[in-house]
Amino acid sequence: MKNTEQVRNKTQNRRGSRKWWVLTLLFTVFIGCAPKLPILKMATTTSVENSGLMDFLLPVFEKKYGSKIQIIAVGSGKALKLAENGDVDIVLVHDPLAEENFVKKGFGIDRKPVFYNDFIIVGPEKNAAKIRNLKKVVDMFKRIVEEKLIFISRGDNSGTHIKELEIWNRCNVSPKGQWYVETGQGMGETLIIANEKNGYCLTDRATFISYEDKIDLGVLFEGDKILNNPYSVIIVNPNLHKQIKYNEAKQFVGWLSSKEAKELINKFKIKNKQLFQSIGI
Repeated sequence: MKNTEQVRNKTQNRRGSRKWWVLTLLFTVFIGCAPKLPILKMATTTSVENSGLMDFLLPVFEKKYGSKIQIIAVGSGKALKLAENGDVDIVLVHDPLAEENFVKKGFGIDRKPVFYNDFIIVGPEKNAAKIRNLKKVVDMFKRIVEEKLIFISRGDNSGTHIKELEIWNRCNVSPKGQWYVETGQGMGETLIIANEKNGYCLTDRATFISYEDKIDLGVLFEGDKILNNPYSVIIVNPNLHKQIKYNEAKQFVGWLSSKEAKELINKFKIKNKQLFQSIGI
């Protein structure tokens, strides 16, 4: 009787093992056959990434359309180079002249301006009297040179760096010397270095607001129209790079230009401060 019970238990165990094995096999097959979500690669600026805007927007898009966006955060110059090489499907950058040239050369298509903010000059409050009440950013840069105040530059061919060089060019100044420091870093890291060195820095407003609690620098200049900072999204030309996921990229660009996305962009705030303003709403 005991042997019979043992045999019965062994049989049940074998059946249970077979059942578990079959279920595992079916689950594996199901997972293997499940359609993979398309992954779009997007190169965008460190200013956009540091602000948290993409973390706010992308879950809405991904849930609605089922595509995943992989972010590569670099300066605008590097982002456009990645796009030129076909290493990403989309770029979201803020260097209008470079963007126009990128499209003109056939590297990108369907360029759409989507939102903007502005550049500001930040620095230590203790020296604020030397540069306050100036009406033009060019005058402020000239004052920085005259006083040999420490200026921290990104020096990375980003959209922010290009804007800085444009202002120096308007001043007829080629910045160099111990007072001028290039970091080769992103905007957040550059702000931290400027804070450590009690230096002045050109930054986009969004990154400054995101880092405001980490640094002691204040806004010392703003409002000059030269400091407008528009961002555009561009699809990499699929005729040059066959691997580009054009249909999915077009879907994303269409959504980012939609009323839904624009309203979300306008709602995105940190410490009750709006970081970006959508274009066309």
